[in-house]
Amino acid sequence: MTSGRESTFGPLDQLSMTEIIRLQGLLQQELTRRFERQMLLVFSDIVGSMPYFTRFGDAAGRQLQQLHFDLLDQGIGPFQGRVVDTAGDGAFLVFPSVDSAVRGVVAVQRLVSHANLSRARAHQLQLRMGLHWGPVLTDGPAVSGDSVNLCSRVAASAAAGEIRLTREVFQELGSAGRMQCRALGVVELKGVREPTDVLALDWHDRSQFPSQVRIEETREVIDLPLQDIITFGRLREHEGLPANDVVLTHPDPQMARHISRWHFELRRRIDGFWMRSLSDTVTEVNGRPTPKGQDVPVKPGDRIRLAGALTLVALQSSLFGADDDGQTMFRPALSARPAAESGPAEPAAEAGASP
Repeated sequence: MTSGRESTFGPLDQLSMTEIIRLQGLLQQELTRRFERQMLLVFSDIVGSMPYFTRFGDAAGRQLQQLHFDLLDQGIGPFQGRVVDTAGDGAFLVFPSVDSAVRGVVAVQRLVSHANLSRARAHQLQLRMGLHWGPVLTDGPAVSGDSVNLCSRVAASAAAGEIRLTREVFQELGSAGRMQCRALGVVELKGVREPTDVLALDWHDRSQFPSQVRIEETREVIDLPLQDIITFGRLREHEGLPANDVVLTHPDPQMARHISRWHFELRRRIDGFWMRSLSDTVTEVNGRPTPKGQDVPVKPGDRIRLAGALTLVALQSSLFGADDDGQTMFRPALSARPAAESGPAEPAAEAGASP
């Protein structure tokens, strides 16, 4: 064994305590020298997989897992990403650099959005991802260390469709990459002793994808969930399940009745959100009526008018960039607030109101 000089030890059962301690130090030095590397680590996990298995069965659940793994392989391949391990519905990946990893995970999320276009809403694939740049021990195939555990916890803290990263990843990004990040502050992560500074990667084209809507009649601002299909309507629950992602109401209860239980959807495509009206009442985008079932693009600044009763304005939250100290300057979105009281499950149609 070499550590600056040759060191020879006798049989282990004849070594003194001092010699064993010295041997431990030499082994640690050699382990670090030969196998410790800085790597970009990624965890990708399916959101809501356990309820999905329960509701649709093992075969459907396994198919969703396989779709996840197939899209990962397709998305990360061009960016030199590699799957280290899979367990259940999650996957552990590594990349040679931060920039390649960011491009790779964004490619995967876009592939997921494209795949979801042909899948029913209940069968949509939703991923949460976490990235960390740190030291690991690796002999090539295997990758281990505290950094791996931290990365998995960052991923577990993310919401559906969200890509989260540590401050260490942010500091390795160039200016363009930093401009896509927004600070989430210090987060307590399960199994991690110290609070962790976490950011979110805003991976959508901000000029094409609204992130919020403002209800003109109430001035309420609602964050849009990071889903590929977002439903809007006045009904909160149906048969014990959430009926809409964004529940709509009006200050005047009589006007609220003009809003359909399921009024419209926003569907995410590669080029932006497209609105699909689900209501028999008049739905307008920028003053132009939209027939039921027809898809119309919706960009930040567009106005959606529902049955002459409610107006929604598509917004994009402001991201100012980063200062010289690497602190992300971000104007936080207003939290989504309940927009209507819960009510009992209703049938799909009723007299005097649209479906």
